[in-house]
Amino acid sequence: MNRTTCVLFSLALGFAGIQGIAQTATMSTNKLESATFGGGCYWCTEAIYQMIPGVKSVASGFAGGAKENPTYDEVCTGKTGHAEVIQIQYDPQVVSYEKLLGYFWEAHDPTDPGGQGHDRGPQYRSIILYSNDAQKQAAEKSKAAAQKEFSRPIVTEIVPLKVFYKADDYHQNYFRTHTNQPYCQAVISPKVQKFEQKLKEADQH
Repeated sequence: MNRTTCVLFSLALGFAGIQGIAQTATMSTNKLESATFGGGCYWCTEAIYQMIPGVKSVASGFAGGAKENPTYDEVCTGKTGHAEVIQIQYDPQVVSYEKLLGYFWEAHDPTDPGGQGHDRGPQYRSIILYSNDAQKQAAEKSKAAAQKEFSRPIVTEIVPLKVFYKADDYHQNYFRTHTNQPYCQAVISPKVQKFEQKLKEADQH
């Protein structure tokens, strides 16, 4: 289902504070590391991870399938094997991979095998793509811990990252450049506001 047509209503929300939150822009001499996750629509997960201190950039794209250089339209058919994912560049001195995994379980429903919300199909599946053995072990440990918080089994795939295909520019930073789009207002904005509040509460403790 096309995400721009599945939700046709708007919510009266204040976006000023949300739009002002973006990925960390300060320069750092620390070596950056990468993490690749898929949790439904990449517009949603991108918007959430952009708020996290220590995250330097977030790119939306595709991974997990066999099709080389897939287009967005091809992935939308659900036949390429690819999932919509984000690739995060982060400073491990500020935020750990384990912490990013913790946000991952909170950012979507990892027990839904068919997708997320109105976004249905294998391209919206829950998936963690690891780059090394340390990430694999951390993901498996985190998944086991997260399972205690869910009544249904977590169906998240944990697989090696072979290739990350970055989506075209139109799909990058989508929420913050299309805030008034109905899907953004109805689906992404509530998630962003929830995480904004969570981060504020964390800062207070």
